Amino acid sequence: MEKKALSIGKETLAYIDCGEGEVVLMIHGNMSSSVHYEPLIERIKDKYRCIAVDLRGFGDSTYNNRFDTLEELADDVNALTDALGINSYYLVGWSNGGGVGLKLCAKYPEKVKKFFDIEGASHMGYPIFKKVNFQPTTEPYASKEEMASDPMQVAPVIGMFATGDSKTMSSLWEMTIYTVNKPTPEQNERWMAETMKQRCIVDLDWALGTFNMSDLATPYGMGDGTIKNVTCPVALTLADKDVVVPAFMVMSNATALGERATVLNYESCGHSPMVDCPDKLAEDVVAFFG
Repeated sequence: MEKKALSIGKETLAYIDCGEGEVVLMIHGNMSSSVHYEPLIERIKDKYRCIAVDLRGFGDSTYNNRFDTLEELADDVNALTDALGINSYYLVGWSNGGGVGLKLCAKYPEKVKKFFDIEGASHMGYPIFKKVNFQPTTEPYASKEEMASDPMQVAPVIGMFATGDSKTMSSLWEMTIYTVNKPTPEQNERWMAETMKQRCIVDLDWALGTFNMSDLATPYGMGDGTIKNVTCPVALTLADKDVVVPAFMVMSNATALGERATVLNYESCGHSPMVDCPDKLAEDVVAFFG
């Protein structure tokens, strides 16, 4: 699963490309990369051509320009599919990648045949609010620079990346992502090395906080109403032990998508079905895509 790279203008995106057949395009979450999809790719590459991309500022992709929105990341991915000559594909998104995936579905509906959303963030964002004495408020940050000083959710992570503190980062994943099963030591070492390549944590946190495809307002502003433009079938995993993306976010997506959505309940599973139940995940992906 060696990475390739392709220029899409001002950026160069790294990606994994293996297998044959209809294309399954995979978009990773925050603090990860294409490599975190290894368990899923290994299980379905004999049925599909799997393309997993490193988003701008993640993994081995460039970060020549900062970004403000998940839509910009979706446009990057769309440019990559154009450069590869891919006119239609099945789509998988994990966590933050679920938000990017929803934007791809809404903006490029002619390309996305079906979307499998793995513990994806709400279409109304994943906001970070100001803290008073380390207690969250409902007051939004006014800028990226102000958000970067958040003492609980942002500044400590910035520090881990700045100092290369993979040990503390690994402990963070143990507490929040790997709440049921753990990767092997070899997997964890390889995947954590990919995690530590991220350079865009503040941009990503801001983009998630301001993300809103609904027609309602959040503390960060009015939505753009584009969730109604998602016309393809969408599968949504609902893991009962996910402490990162709560059930109400998954169900808000299901409600907004209506009959287009299928909710798949994952018992004894946390935020990473790729680690907690990789066989079930692969079976469900293949069953949903056909």
